[in-house]
Amino acid sequence: MAGDEARTARAVRAAATAGRQLGLEVREPRVLYDVFSVVVHLAPSPVVVRVPTVLPPSYALWPEAQLAQQRAELAVTGWLADHGHPVVPPSPLVPREPVAREGFSMTFWQLVEEVRVPEPDTAARLALTAKLHAVLADYTDDTLGFWAPFATYVPDGLTALESLPDLLPAADLDRARREWSTIEPIVSSRDAFEREFPGVAIQTIHGDAPFHNMITTPAGEYWADFELVTLGPVESDVALAGADAVATYDEAAVALGLRASDPRVLRLVEAAGSLATVACLAMAPQLPMLVGAVEPALAQWRSTPLFTGP
Repeated sequence: MAGDEARTARAVRAAATAGRQLGLEVREPRVLYDVFSVVVHLAPSPVVVRVPTVLPPSYALWPEAQLAQQRAELAVTGWLADHGHPVVPPSPLVPREPVAREGFSMTFWQLVEEVRVPEPDTAARLALTAKLHAVLADYTDDTLGFWAPFATYVPDGLTALESLPDLLPAADLDRARREWSTIEPIVSSRDAFEREFPGVAIQTIHGDAPFHNMITTPAGEYWADFELVTLGPVESDVALAGADAVATYDEAAVALGLRASDPRVLRLVEAAGSLATVACLAMAPQLPMLVGAVEPALAQWRSTPLFTGP
């Protein structure tokens, strides 16, 4: 069995074992998705387990960071569900806590019926992203960090790439480090960010392109995959979506009484997002398909001028 197949099999076994130990009926566990995480339906129970298997270097160095992020995800999605918002909720059949088994830390979710659509309605999803921001403006959690885990994900990934020259040429790594030296002081400190961008509110955000991370169900679109939930500017959730998409988001936001995106903040978070793409190459030894998957984004990054400030 190949290494990735063995990892998947181990993740399915761990999910099934954990489910049974939590009192769930598990007869035919089946894999729904397998890239960065193995997502397992514990059939016939209406429960889906997400088992992260491809982890950034920061989680390998500090496993407690992954645990804290999973708890934050369960808390915010539980809060959204409890308040009647369209979100894939934590499973009500088990405690809202990450579960550790066989070296994995996993989370349990309610199974929702997914409707396959040829092309998602991007404009509608951007409008729902604005609505999500309006809702999350009322969510407070003192344990959420500022742009976490983003502020550790990028520098730890760049450090790991120093020993992986076949994945990223030295010239690219040098450029990434120069850009990060400009970005890091602003994105790693809420005080520094607020000094640079006075009047730009910080709030709970999804953290990972929520207009992509949605599930179409018979009841409509559900928000999903809050693995990177954090405090930050709303611009972070629409970065790299393109000018037309940002304009659609802005129109929906203003209609909800929110502010339109700030062009300077958007430039900053798009530069940071490009570096996050560079940093994710550090996970390619675990997931080789990443090399080809991120190459178009890397080519676009190389073609843009060096980022020297917002």
